[in-house]
Amino acid sequence: MDTPPPQTEHTAPTDADVAAIKAQLNRVPRGLRAIAHRCPCGNPDVVETAPRLEDGTPFPTLYYLTCPRAASAIGTLEANGVMKEMQAQLGTDPELAAAYRAAHEDYIARRDAIEVLEGFPSAGGMPDRVKCLHVLVGHSLAAGPGVNPLGDEALALLPEWWRKGPCVNPCGSEGESE
Repeated sequence: MDTPPPQTEHTAPTDADVAAIKAQLNRVPRGLRAIAHRCPCGNPDVVETAPRLEDGTPFPTLYYLTCPRAASAIGTLEANGVMKEMQAQLGTDPELAAAYRAAHEDYIARRDAIEVLEGFPSAGGMPDRVKCLHVLVGHSLAAGPGVNPLGDEALALLPEWWRKGPCVNPCGSEGESE
């Protein structure tokens, strides 16, 4: 990717946002608190979720990637071994490991500002493992560049998933296929 999508303000979800997210996920979003990042196409691509779902179930994934095009591109990175490469980097680069630990602390602090989940990890394998690039990219998009080094690295490897237009239209039906 030449340039990652710009950081956007966290906003309250509108009815159109909820419809778009429902179409993106093929289900009603759970624990939706805010739109944490908006794709350049205009649709949400990362949502902020409550640390506990409506029924009280802990849900430690604060930033949830919703865009199916971005998720598919990230899945390709995972299938191509990017997580293994990043995990190897963590073991040999103390500065990267320290920055990744700081990303973990940032994630926990943001989640704890909403509700503390004692005994639950951050997400994506942080601070010691690389387990889910979807979470790391979601954190990078929501928090902005420079907060999660491995999320930023994965984001830089992605194609511009928004170039073909919205993945879903504002009414919530699917957009053009790839």
